[in-house]
Amino acid sequence: MLSAKPRQGDNAASSSGTMSSEEYKQLAKQHEPPRRIWSNCLKAFLIGGLICLIGQAIQQFFISVFDMNTQEASNPTVAVLILISVILTSLGVYDKIAQWAGAGSAVPVTGFANSMCSSAIEHRAEGLVLGIGAKMFKLAGSVVVFGVVAAFLVGLVHVIFGLNGRH
Repeated sequence: MLSAKPRQGDNAASSSGTMSSEEYKQLAKQHEPPRRIWSNCLKAFLIGGLICLIGQAIQQFFISVFDMNTQEASNPTVAVLILISVILTSLGVYDKIAQWAGAGSAVPVTGFANSMCSSAIEHRAEGLVLGIGAKMFKLAGSVVVFGVVAAFLVGLVHVIFGLNGRH
């Protein structure tokens, strides 16, 4: 009969087949794939920059073709970027870009549109209200609340310090 004698350095918990939290963390760290921080940063920078470049080209299009100024062209530019993101998400392309680029595709407004559209697609079988509406705006709610609170605080700072929109 074999006895379960603990080896040197093992504690009683390890010999019984269970491991402590610390032992598990060490084991998990040994098997964790290496993080490629520099290549991930480069990918995020390239895709984020490409999205911004496309946005700038769209804005320039509105300025040139429709004789808009920069301020007037900004809203339709954002709308077109959101439309492109939703179309690419619906075709399954944006998710592949996001897997490769990471934060570079998640941070711009296109990433927000992607997450909203993905949620709507995922929950469409549950119906328009309880599926698409409820699940899609579950994500958007926190973003909208943060935006409203941040805008209120910035407005408050402007009023308190007498900036009143002047630079």
